[in-house]
Amino acid sequence: MGLDLCVGFIGGGAMAEALVAGITQGTIDREHIFVSDHKAARCQELAERYGIHTSVGADAFVGHVDVLFLAVKPQAAAKAIDEVKDKVGKDTLILSIVAGLTLDSLEASFTSQPVVRIMPNTPLSVGAGMSAFACGTRAGAAEAKAVSEILSASGRAIEVSEPAMDAVTGLSGSGPAYVFLLIDALSDGGVAAGLKRDAATLLAAQTVYGAAKMVLETQKHPDVLRDQVTSPAGTTIAGLRVLENRGLRGALIDAVLAATEKSRELGKK
Repeated sequence: MGLDLCVGFIGGGAMAEALVAGITQGTIDREHIFVSDHKAARCQELAERYGIHTSVGADAFVGHVDVLFLAVKPQAAAKAIDEVKDKVGKDTLILSIVAGLTLDSLEASFTSQPVVRIMPNTPLSVGAGMSAFACGTRAGAAEAKAVSEILSASGRAIEVSEPAMDAVTGLSGSGPAYVFLLIDALSDGGVAAGLKRDAATLLAAQTVYGAAKMVLETQKHPDVLRDQVTSPAGTTIAGLRVLENRGLRGALIDAVLAATEKSRELGKK
C-alpha cells in the first residue's frame, strides 16, 4: 500500500539511491520524490533510472515536502543543514542518515520540526534492507509509525534508543560489506575446489541468503540451525574447525566493534 507523502532528499549518493530504489517499489509515488545533488550528471542519472524529480540544489522542493532525508556525507552535513534549515516547513519530518550526527545537533538546527536518526543499509534497494531509527523529542508515535512504514516497505525496521545507533551502524549499516566479502571468499573457495566462477558465486550467494532466511523465519538460534547441518565426523564440522582455528568469529566481532567505534568518533567531531 502506497503512502500519500511527498519526500525530498538532500544528497544523491549510494545510500540515498538505495532508499529511492526501495520506496519507489510501490511505497511512494515517483512523482512525489525529489532529490538534490551537487552534480548535474548524478541528478540526470537518478532521474532517468527512477523517474523522479532531481535538481542541483533543493530550493525547488524543500519548502513543500512532508519528509526530508538528510543523506549527505558527515563532512558536508553542516553546510547542507545550514542551506535548508530555514526553508523547510515547520511540520516537515526530518530523517537523517548522516553517520554520527546526534539528535541534539539536529534539533538545535531544526528548532520546530520533528527529527529522527535512521541507519538503513544498501539492501533496501532490493527490498531486503535492515534499518534502525531513533526519534527526537518532538517525534511522537505518529512520526515513528510513518518512519517504520517508509523503511519497512523495503525490508525490516526497528526503533532503538539513540545510544544504540553507533552499534547499529557497526553491525547492519556496515554489515553488507562484511557479507559481500564472505560471499566472495566462499566463491573463491568453490573455484579453488574446481567450480566455475558463475556457479560458485551463485552457490555462495544463495547459501548465505537461504541461511539468513532460515534464521528470520524459524526464529531459532543460529547455533541450533548450525547443529542441524553438522553431522558427527562429517564435512561441515571439518570446515567449521578451520574457521574457528583461523579466528573468523573473533574477526567478525572485532569488525563490528571497529565500525561502531568509528561511528562514535564521527559523532564527536
